[in-house]
Amino acid sequence: MTNARRFIIGIIVLLFIMISTSFNTVINFITEYKWFRVLGFEEVFLTKLMTQLKIGIPVFLILTILIYIYLIFIKKDYYKKVNAVHSGISEKRINQLALVGAAFLSFISSSTLAGNLWFDILRFVNGTNFNITEPIFNKDISFYLFRYPLLTKIYYMLITFIVLLAIITVVFYVIMMMLRRPTLIEINSESEFNTRQINMDNGRKILNIAGRQLLILGVIFFAVLGLGYFIRSYDLLYSPRGVAYGASYTDIKVTLLKYRVIMIIAFLSAVLLIIGVKRKKFRLAVSGPALMILISIIGNIIALGVQNYIVSPDEISKEKEYIDYNIKYTQKAYGLEDVKEEIFAANLDLTLEDLKENADTISNIRINDYRPTELVYNQKQGIRYYYNFNDVDIDRYYIDGKYRQVFLSPRELDHSKIEPDVLTFINKHLKYTHGYGIALSPVNKVTSEGLPELLIKNIPPETTVEELKVERPEIYFGELTNDYIIVNAKEKEFDYPKGSSNVYNIYEGNAGIKLNGFNKLLYAYRQRNLKMLLSGNITSESKIVINRNIHDRVRKIMPYIEYDSDPYLVINEGKLYWIIDAYTTSTNYPYSEPINDSNINYIRNSVKVVIDAYNGDTTYYLADGDDPVVQTYAKIFPQLFTPIDEMPEGLRAHIRYPQVFFDIQASIYRTYHMEDSKVFYNKEDEWHIAKEKYDQEEQQIESNYLMFKLPEEEKEEFILSVPYTPKNKPNMTALLVGRNDGENYGELVVYKLPKNKNIYGPIQIENRIDSDPAISKEFTYWNQQGSRVVRGNLLIIPIEESLLYVEPIYLQASAEDSLPEVRRVIVAYGDKIVMEPTLQGALEGIFGKDTEKPKPDIPAPQLPIEEAGDIKGLIIRANDVFNRSTEAQRQGDWAEYGKLIEELEGILKRLNEINGANDTNDIEGTDIEGTDIEDTDIEGTEE
Repeated sequence: MTNARRFIIGIIVLLFIMISTSFNTVINFITEYKWFRVLGFEEVFLTKLMTQLKIGIPVFLILTILIYIYLIFIKKDYYKKVNAVHSGISEKRINQLALVGAAFLSFISSSTLAGNLWFDILRFVNGTNFNITEPIFNKDISFYLFRYPLLTKIYYMLITFIVLLAIITVVFYVIMMMLRRPTLIEINSESEFNTRQINMDNGRKILNIAGRQLLILGVIFFAVLGLGYFIRSYDLLYSPRGVAYGASYTDIKVTLLKYRVIMIIAFLSAVLLIIGVKRKKFRLAVSGPALMILISIIGNIIALGVQNYIVSPDEISKEKEYIDYNIKYTQKAYGLEDVKEEIFAANLDLTLEDLKENADTISNIRINDYRPTELVYNQKQGIRYYYNFNDVDIDRYYIDGKYRQVFLSPRELDHSKIEPDVLTFINKHLKYTHGYGIALSPVNKVTSEGLPELLIKNIPPETTVEELKVERPEIYFGELTNDYIIVNAKEKEFDYPKGSSNVYNIYEGNAGIKLNGFNKLLYAYRQRNLKMLLSGNITSESKIVINRNIHDRVRKIMPYIEYDSDPYLVINEGKLYWIIDAYTTSTNYPYSEPINDSNINYIRNSVKVVIDAYNGDTTYYLADGDDPVVQTYAKIFPQLFTPIDEMPEGLRAHIRYPQVFFDIQASIYRTYHMEDSKVFYNKEDEWHIAKEKYDQEEQQIESNYLMFKLPEEEKEEFILSVPYTPKNKPNMTALLVGRNDGENYGELVVYKLPKNKNIYGPIQIENRIDSDPAISKEFTYWNQQGSRVVRGNLLIIPIEESLLYVEPIYLQASAEDSLPEVRRVIVAYGDKIVMEPTLQGALEGIFGKDTEKPKPDIPAPQLPIEEAGDIKGLIIRANDVFNRSTEAQRQGDWAEYGKLIEELEGILKRLNEINGANDTNDIEGTDIEGTDIEDTDIEGTEE
């Protein structure tokens, strides 16, 4: 067999071994590539692989050649200076061993470099300047975010590489001694002493040769160590030693000097090592490392002394400069340097006329909370047991021409709720494929039962509001869509339930990968499901849809940014879209205080991800084009990002200032609103997030999306806000708001309250509610009647230059699966607290009634009853009276409401007389426009 044939056979065997051992990897790579290509992101997918190949292959080849030459040099030097016995191993075989060793070490090094550092290298190359210079080393912030991390990792890799090379060197010498034994072939007759002496000479020669090689590595090691201390100097910008995060007085005056001295000594150690070995002076050779250890110990002692005896007695003076740095760069890192400060008078001169002028604010006050709303959606709109409303989000829409806050939630299909024996391959992957529709309710309206009034309900979605019509209600991509599905199969998909039967459909979207040809085998193997191959329902036109969970989907496409855990759904042009806020973060922003227990100290909400709930089309919009981090990522992945200007207007109207980002900023701002270093040092004006009582439990108040008119503005806005109290005090000191609408999106404003008067904080209002005799009496009574009182979120509503406090009160029966019902609304203003069945009633209890307020426009019955015995006519009239009573209740006209309820009671009694007691039960249960008459509390209505 010729050498060429042996080589070819060897290559084939090697390829076979590689493919068989990495078969799963190959299949996953192919199937993932096909998925990325369908999405239009194949370049994003290939960026990692191509970069790793561009880095790994050259590094592997160069290192292999260099290490091989290094080992061959060792071999030749060994032959030249050591008498050796030939062992029968050819030179070619020894060279092959050297090549294998070189390739092994090169493979480890190159694969580690390419596998772990490819993204760092791309950030290093594509890094975008911040045009902000830190004050200690005068470097642009981009150095620390894009270059410093790579330098640090390369330093540690070099140290590891040198150690591995030293080990390879020793191992190679051992191999050489085994293959070319250092002894004499002939032993003369003079004495055995000569042989022993010659062997000892050979041993010394081997030690000398190996020592010389290790000496070279030692010199390189100390040189790299010196560079390491130079790099470690930048670590001081993240020091926790001082009173504020970042380099402190001791770090700069002592530790930095220590690093620089050790760096010089490290370079000197390399020289002393050479001189010491050459002169055979061991002490001189090790004096450098010993001196480095000594300097390090002395430096630590000096730093401790300086900190305790120089800095601590005069800390504010010594640390002032560094506190200023910490304040300045923390504000920049969290986008807090441009927070607009305003004075809010918090006057007590609010009038009824002011309320009328702020009618849109009043009409958007939230008297529902999202947690009870989620329970109501699931019980009232779940329809079937396998549907689930996973989360309730808050957004804003124009409804009948008015800007309104709403709750909404998608009705997703949850496979986990289906019995395992029912969830067959067909049902799980071909039939039960998607959720259907949404539930939507205004935040400020409840039914007579105290439950959210639905503007979108039922299946198919029903609504009387043109702007909220959903023409494509199917939800193929969501938060609960965890399983792959196969669409366009012979088996039709379950679409939605209709009465006692079901409606079926065929998917019409563009999602999925066709299961034609080899694809069917590929994806059957990927999903480990032989039924995919054997099922007769799957044709060449069928498509497999994978990665449908939107959380997993975005992380698979772009894993190098952080994603919000709370996506929200948007209606646009009759279709449903998910919006996920995404963040660029870093742990390397100099002087910036990290977030709580994490190391993250830089964050921007730079990306808005939009996912079509039907087709799965995923678009990454650049929301903050000024962020250098996302600019760098856009250079690395040019195919991925789309300018925010290209986002459809209907979607752009619904982007929100994300609550997660706002909460982080609000937490940091508690301390970093103080810009005077002395005030900061003493924490004289530190704030805390205010507290409230929710469901009888005291908790830190949540930031809330509200709708009100800012003092300097002319119309209401969608606002995210959170109140502050002074440290260890309950009164309110400031209100931080984030704006969401139009050109003002992203603007932060803090409204500072006067310090010369007491402004009630949320927990003070809660305590006053508890101590109010009338309210406390009702709470006690309700809690003893087989039910319990649930207190909702306390909302703080700025109106003009005053603050209004509103809290909904729920009543929940003790029975299982009972729903919390809004039964009262508490309004507090100044020293007044009023609890009434409606918000309007509570406001009137404080500010008085509007005497000019017109009577509710309640139309007279259109169908007069000619005969008392006309059952159909009585039912129509009952329907009309019920609707009029509901309208009167909304308008707060309780006198009219009472009259209409009495009229309705009379109609029901007349029906009872006509049809008898048995028929009465049927009639009282008649569903009149979605409201059960028998559920209406008539006799129990206090008003």
